[in-house]
Amino acid sequence: MHIDPLVAVAGLIVGFVVGMTGMGGGALMTPILVLLFKFTAPTAVASDLVAAIVMKPVGGGVHIRKKTVKWGLVKWLALGSVPAAFLGAYVSNSLGDSQTVADRLKIILGVVLLLAVGTMLLKAWMIGRQTRRDRHTLAAGGILADAKPLIVKPVPTVIVGVLGGFIVGMTSVGSGSLIIIAMMTMYPMLRGTDLVGTDLVQAVPLVAAAALGQIIFGHPEFGLSASILIGSIPGVYMGAKLSSSAPTVVIRASLAFVLLASGLKLLNVGTTQLGIVLAIVALVALPVWGALDAAARPHPDWSKAGLSRRVWVGLQAIGALFGIGFGAAIAYFAKARPKLEAVAARVPVPVTPEH
Repeated sequence: MHIDPLVAVAGLIVGFVVGMTGMGGGALMTPILVLLFKFTAPTAVASDLVAAIVMKPVGGGVHIRKKTVKWGLVKWLALGSVPAAFLGAYVSNSLGDSQTVADRLKIILGVVLLLAVGTMLLKAWMIGRQTRRDRHTLAAGGILADAKPLIVKPVPTVIVGVLGGFIVGMTSVGSGSLIIIAMMTMYPMLRGTDLVGTDLVQAVPLVAAAALGQIIFGHPEFGLSASILIGSIPGVYMGAKLSSSAPTVVIRASLAFVLLASGLKLLNVGTTQLGIVLAIVALVALPVWGALDAAARPHPDWSKAGLSRRVWVGLQAIGALFGIGFGAAIAYFAKARPKLEAVAARVPVPVTPEH
């Protein structure tokens, strides 16, 4: 079994980012193996899933001890995701000859990465909205929605498990981005910690089934899986230790940018076209996101922070239209937003980490 030190270094970096931001490692590690280390997509997917067998139970065990797992949801999600993940592994290795499989799976992976970028941004917006709603509910003396009994919806939950499991089985991406968004939509009363804990625990049998399917039908390289783990395990630990002080908003935005570039490259977008798309995204998407974030914050928070909501929304929104709002967005996220967060944090609210 050959251990690749460069892959271990990549695993260390990916693990560090995962520990710091909570973003799933499959969305990062698989495209790195394909684009930088030139492994075929089937080998990258299979080897990454085998490594995830070790990684997933670590996070899940932490949440089990903290009692932040909704077992009713885990049961119905696993009922759909486990067989679907095994089937996804079979289908991904039944698309044709080896080169055809690699090319087709590369395209599928690129599409899923672009979908993951969208769900990551949607998740950040939804959690931010939920957090602000909870703060004002507590400030008004109300009761949070998560204090009410959880009513599980078996059929929709199984369907989510089937779709998510199938995608994970084919691409190794999705357990931490696609499934959790669906749960947030169906169960808005859940706290962030419960969402993360439930998602991590249901991902253990899902990933095990997907990895078993890839071992049987695919072409995992166990030396590659070991190389990933050698770096990613200490990386996750170090990232988690620093997560409380890390500028997660900037990191998550950078991560979305990297995944967008990876997804487009996997879809065979040329270097020049890729550069143009990324430049447009950098100049337009960030100020649009900043303007939406600023507009969603209540007027009292702006007054207490001594800032003008109209100015910050206007600078970014108008600047985005003319491609000059990037600087205003950087200033908003670096200076104005932290002040608004500090004002809002004076009202205690349960912590809602992202995954």
